[in-house]
Amino acid sequence: MVVRTAQSSGEQAFDVVVIGGGPAGYAAGLYGGRQGLRIALVEKDKVGGTCLHRGCIPAKELLETAAVYRTVKGAKEYGIGVDGWTVDFPATQVRKRKVIDQQHKGLQGLLKKCKVTTFNGFGSLQPGRVVRVEGDDGTVTELQAPAVILAAGSVPRTIPGFEVDGRFVLTSDEVLDLEQLPATAAVIGGGAIGCEFASMLADMGVKVTILEALPSILPGVDKDVTAVVVKSFARRGIDIRTGVMVKGHTPAGDGKSTVVRFVGGQGGQGGPGPDQGETLEVEQVVVSVGRRPLSDNLIAAGCGVEVDERGFVKVDELMQTSAEGVWAMGDLVATPGLAHVGFAEAMVVVDQLLGRQPVPIDYGKVPWCVYTHPEVAFAGYSEEAAREAGFDVVTKKDPFVGNGRAAIVGDTEGVVKLIAEKNADGTAGRLLGVHMAGPWVTEQLGQGYLAVNWEATAEEVAQYIQPHPSLSEVFGETMLALAGRGLHVG
Repeated sequence: MVVRTAQSSGEQAFDVVVIGGGPAGYAAGLYGGRQGLRIALVEKDKVGGTCLHRGCIPAKELLETAAVYRTVKGAKEYGIGVDGWTVDFPATQVRKRKVIDQQHKGLQGLLKKCKVTTFNGFGSLQPGRVVRVEGDDGTVTELQAPAVILAAGSVPRTIPGFEVDGRFVLTSDEVLDLEQLPATAAVIGGGAIGCEFASMLADMGVKVTILEALPSILPGVDKDVTAVVVKSFARRGIDIRTGVMVKGHTPAGDGKSTVVRFVGGQGGQGGPGPDQGETLEVEQVVVSVGRRPLSDNLIAAGCGVEVDERGFVKVDELMQTSAEGVWAMGDLVATPGLAHVGFAEAMVVVDQLLGRQPVPIDYGKVPWCVYTHPEVAFAGYSEEAAREAGFDVVTKKDPFVGNGRAAIVGDTEGVVKLIAEKNADGTAGRLLGVHMAGPWVTEQLGQGYLAVNWEATAEEVAQYIQPHPSLSEVFGETMLALAGRGLHVG
């Protein structure tokens, strides 16, 4: 074993060492590097992390394939004749890899431009802010800097009785590399990721059942928005079973499928009462029950960095750990596991290193996007959460069905719901939440997010003009109605 220390003429070679090259880690490299910090980035696989290689980008590429499939399937309504269309899933995997490779190459170029030095290997924090990098070839490099940022990311969680084998039981990692779609599938977990996989698979002809332990899918989303998704899923043949406890699976006798055992639950999200000891035979099971922080073997004894019982590194509101000069961010800490939150956390950390006073992130108001069909996007409180927090609220919701642009694109499923604090006179005041389902709402959330975070009132936002015809008119019309002067809606 060769051990070498990165030093330069007896001085520290770097101002910052970052462990982890995912969104949070590489964002710290780009943001700090552009402003003159000498940064070392340690990554055991490829820069870009889960988001680029096994998460956000490949998942959305496959969801886009599903969208194109829906478009072709409905082309006749627009007078376009398309005959003999099929799903060539290996071809979409080729396109997916092309998109990832292009993004990866671009990211590598940006890091180089920002003079970020990348070290390939497994990085771990040692006492004295030393980062030990173990390469695949057995070489060990020790890096030291005044600041160390931990951004090691996460991996999919698993559950007892469902050991991942890549054949019958898959996590998001394996689903994204499928070369052939199953005829039937069970998705365990009805959160954002589980619902995205269910939506994609169903659109391309897979018979899907969602098994969710909670009373509803899409926790955190306003119930009126969730209802739109549930209705759409049911129409497309997705069976949603909530309140379910899965107990394991047993390969069926045909060698091509497996039998999932579960208890409790309601059929169709709010259907009949509890069922006992049910089984479901499917070709594949997708386990989508969240992700766990990749803190295993990351922090050596004596570093002074605290980790909680779930494996998350403990930090304060500015991402500082309990050890001086050490920060942690991204999926490694117990904040929303979103790439864009990781970007923001990286900027909070680097701004401190540059002597600035950053504003802590308000995690209750970050933007959330779910790329199902229909899409879901929201920021701030749902109506239920706002009431539980003690707010007296006034709400307004309006559908996409009357929107001209939605009719033109042939996608009128959806709703915009606004939640505002009620003024003393009963009118709508400060906006507390914007929750939406419908066509391209992930691209429309920006103005709602800004309104919630700027604590704007309904009357203030209602002053602004929406272009016509556009999907964003639904947001504008709903805001006008909330302010008491609706035009096309009441």
